[in-house]
Amino acid sequence: MPNLAFYHPQIVHFVLALLGAGVLLRWMALTGKWPWTSPAAAALLLAGTLAAVAAVKSGTDAHGPVERIPGARTAVMEHEEWGERTRPWRRWLYVGSALVGLGGAFALYEAGEHGGELVYTYAGGVGTRSGDSTDVARLYLAGLYQQAQLDRRQGKSVEAGELFAQLARQYPDNIDVQLLAVESTITDKKDGKAALAAIGKLSLPPNDTRVALRRDFLTADAWVLASKPDSARAILERLAAQFPDNPRIRDRLSKVPR
Repeated sequence: MPNLAFYHPQIVHFVLALLGAGVLLRWMALTGKWPWTSPAAAALLLAGTLAAVAAVKSGTDAHGPVERIPGARTAVMEHEEWGERTRPWRRWLYVGSALVGLGGAFALYEAGEHGGELVYTYAGGVGTRSGDSTDVARLYLAGLYQQAQLDRRQGKSVEAGELFAQLARQYPDNIDVQLLAVESTITDKKDGKAALAAIGKLSLPPNDTRVALRRDFLTADAWVLASKPDSARAILERLAAQFPDNPRIRDRLSKVPR
């Protein structure tokens, strides 16, 4: 069979949906009120069985790169163990037994829960499963950004400023990253003059109102920090005339000291 590692997340979601719905319909069929639920449950469980075969194969193909992430090995093994408990030979019992189906549903839930932990706690496969260097770069950017935000929330302004500066050096052509670095110079370093100097070097994309507004907001903040509120007010008054229905502009203008 071909390597199915790339398709593991998609296949697993089919398994969860098909087998979960199949077990639910099997229990509904026991009431005898809805005759159609019995064949529907069988069809869903059988379809889920086939999907489970592919899920086990794709999971086996995918585990190597994720397991090599520092600290992720134990989580990978737990996910695999719960996935193995949903192998097809057990699934045939689900068709005939709602009770065993509940046990299978629990194993299925645990496999999904551990798989989610791998993705969202250990970043297993995030930015790496495609093997594309661009995706890995996005993962790196996201990691630096999240750590910088965490440092800021914890009052570690110096560390946050260093990480945002590192982002700016790493991604010189990304205007959003450059604006984040300017914001950090204002918020973390409290250096209005340095922020104004950095803004002066920015090259904004044409006709991008969102980016232009953010640049202007940051410029106004930098002028306030540089003890020149009149310059900040002039920028915000121009924006207020240009965008009279934007409440953010009016709010910022009201906070500029006189």
